[in-house]
Amino acid sequence: MLSNRLSLLLVTAITPVIWGTTYLVTTEFLPPHRPLLAALLRSLPAGLLLIAITRVLPRGDWWWRALILGTLNIGAFNALLFVGAYRLPGGVAATVGAIQPLLVALLSAGLLRQKLSLRTVLTAIAGVFGVGLLVLRATAHLDTLGVLAALGGAVVMALGVVLSKRWTSPAPLLATTGWQLAAGGLVLLPVAFLVEGALPTFTFRNIAGYTYLALVGSAFAYTLWFRGIRALAPTEVTFLSLMSPVTATTLGWLVLDQHLSALQALGGLIVLAALITAQVRRRTKVAPETPVLVTAGERS
Repeated sequence: MLSNRLSLLLVTAITPVIWGTTYLVTTEFLPPHRPLLAALLRSLPAGLLLIAITRVLPRGDWWWRALILGTLNIGAFNALLFVGAYRLPGGVAATVGAIQPLLVALLSAGLLRQKLSLRTVLTAIAGVFGVGLLVLRATAHLDTLGVLAALGGAVVMALGVVLSKRWTSPAPLLATTGWQLAAGGLVLLPVAFLVEGALPTFTFRNIAGYTYLALVGSAFAYTLWFRGIRALAPTEVTFLSLMSPVTATTLGWLVLDQHLSALQALGGLIVLAALITAQVRRRTKVAPETPVLVTAGERS
């Protein structure tokens, strides 16, 4: 049987795999040029649904904590993520975002007093390098605002992960997830309508895409994500996020008939190696027991 920790890791890894399908769903199902609307409709309806199911509202400090966590993990992250994705080639945005495990390790050392090991730093750097090989193209161009947005998205998500570990909610997991999704969606609501205007006319295909993103990509995926954060170390969880570009690249190859080069395959192997290395715990050396001398009088 699988150990409890390994089971938690495998279940939590479902989340970045699901998030890796977002690019395919966005390009094939959603209307073009509405990134903030996509971020809004994948978060607010999902949050309200979970709150309606659990019928639990925040109490005391959790009103402002839910707002902060929802802004970091959902609202600000998705807004910056989509700005970076629209202003940068996907490979550049994904490579910049891959710095998140290193940021989580640094923040965990400062806010959670967790030891920052050289192995974690080198593994995080290897992860960024692997993602770069996997998704970066030689023709990719850099846009200053796009790079800053992608970097900002990695920073707010990393801070959200660490604070989610520091602030453990006494409420049920579904309720806490709902609070954050709703709070993030409410933060996005005025921004989306100010920047992108009124709602467009939706086709059945658009509705199917938004429904998938809300129910599977948010309500289900974020519940597993926050469950993993509660039970595992933040660095263990955030390294799993490297599965997202691997999934997106694999789907592009299988579904969209995109070319997969040898360098991309090497990058994927490096990412997987970094991911596995990050989850392997060092065994602590146990000092051998000192033999006890027993005298003849003690034996009697």
